[in-house]
Amino acid sequence: MPTVAQHFARHTAPVRAVGADNASEPSSPVVLMVSGGADSTALLVMACTSKLDLRDGRGPARIARERLHVLHVNHHLRGDASDGDEQFVRDLCGRYGIPLCVEHASFSELDGQNLEAAAREVRYAAARRYVRELCEQSGAPRAAARIVTAHTASDRTETFFMNAIKGSGPAGLSSIPRRRNIIVRPLIDLTHEELCRYLQVAGIPWREDETNADTSYLRNFVRHRVVPLAHERNANLERAIGATCDILGEEDAFMSQLAATALRACMRREADGLVALDAPRLCSAEVAIARRMVRLAYRRVAPDERLEMRHVEAVLACAARGEGSLSLPGGVDARMEFGTLSFRSPQAREQLAAGWLPVPGRMHLANQMVLESQIVRVPHGTDPVEFARTARAADSPDHPELVAFVDAAALGFAERDLDRLADAAGSIPAEVYTAHLWVDAPVPGDIMCPLGMNGRSRKVSDVLGSAHVPVAERASVPVVRTLPGGTVVWVGGIRLDERFKCTAASKLLVKLVIRACGPADMRVSG
Repeated sequence: MPTVAQHFARHTAPVRAVGADNASEPSSPVVLMVSGGADSTALLVMACTSKLDLRDGRGPARIARERLHVLHVNHHLRGDASDGDEQFVRDLCGRYGIPLCVEHASFSELDGQNLEAAAREVRYAAARRYVRELCEQSGAPRAAARIVTAHTASDRTETFFMNAIKGSGPAGLSSIPRRRNIIVRPLIDLTHEELCRYLQVAGIPWREDETNADTSYLRNFVRHRVVPLAHERNANLERAIGATCDILGEEDAFMSQLAATALRACMRREADGLVALDAPRLCSAEVAIARRMVRLAYRRVAPDERLEMRHVEAVLACAARGEGSLSLPGGVDARMEFGTLSFRSPQAREQLAAGWLPVPGRMHLANQMVLESQIVRVPHGTDPVEFARTARAADSPDHPELVAFVDAAALGFAERDLDRLADAAGSIPAEVYTAHLWVDAPVPGDIMCPLGMNGRSRKVSDVLGSAHVPVAERASVPVVRTLPGGTVVWVGGIRLDERFKCTAASKLLVKLVIRACGPADMRVSG
């Protein structure tokens, strides 16, 4: 996302800035993706004979010949014609003395993808592998390498119309970007017709794909039916669409940056396969930002999946209602509980339960264990500290560390609410409980004030180490918190936090117990 200075620098003489990309390093590879069609053939010829802008801060510049490499992917979709494309690229690389890597692909199973999307994924995956190999051989950093494609202004215009026909937001309508990470497109301002004329003048042939005439494919339909009609109204169509794509792309990048910042402020908890958001804060965001926040949160849990607009709207509706759950693509569970919107992957749901523990109530943990919470009133005239100590030993004489008594007032629970819940326990659904605690696994950086250390803080990892809990087993230790990412109340079975201990002034206690699952527990959802 460029600044004003960077934006207008495109139209002035390039100046090498301090800290600019290192793509000009002699050892950094430049991989040209060449199919043998007119556009990619022109790309190879231009890379060898003239200047290209690799978006490295230098503007259009000659590329050192030793940096150039060509990748050709034979998809074997057109029989002998595909093999003819490969031989043409081999001959072309031999003519210009450029090393060539040929990858072969097959498409026996598409898993619901269209053929064009599947072939594109194969090409880019092959390009990334090739770049990685070349960087390892040369010792160049991958960030300094470039994957160069032959996308043109014509491709950009077609993609714009295709996404508009299918229905798309700003990201889709911004079409093909000039650069994405190490992928650059130096021909994006030239049309297909201009590149064909360039090759004709130079006397260089190219390969034609006969399937490009088949208008049953959406791209070909747009190319042969839609674009010619639009050209009748605007002879400079590609330039106009290109300018629109640049504007949409820059504004989309800015909105994405705002959404990422808002998401960080909204994040309550993040772990492998789990993201928990502050739902009221999400709902208070502008809807355009909130939609992006949902997509970003989902992508952290399922990076290879894609949300449709209907999924995003359903998640936001769930958050606005303050309750409910739904299943998203990739088996991701989105659930609204106690003001928290959580996304969980299938793998995360199989690991240590991370979620809300109603008070009173129970939830399942790892290794066939259950965490229970109960509300206990200190008998009148009884010393609360002694009462808790005696009850703890009586409940679990062999393992008293699996029982903890927490001062309800220190948790911020209202006495009248706990009285109501204690009276109604088992007769009202957990989602309407006003008292609840968050339970998950230890997180790097967790701090607590262990009981018995007079308020001094200590890392939870050190507490686990002192308790001789093996590193491999620490992820299965339940940590009870006030809320996602909140203050640690109890490291289950290890140590209570000093700030939540039972005192002489305690009236109501929350009893926490870890025990093995019984037959009745197997019928109760955690």
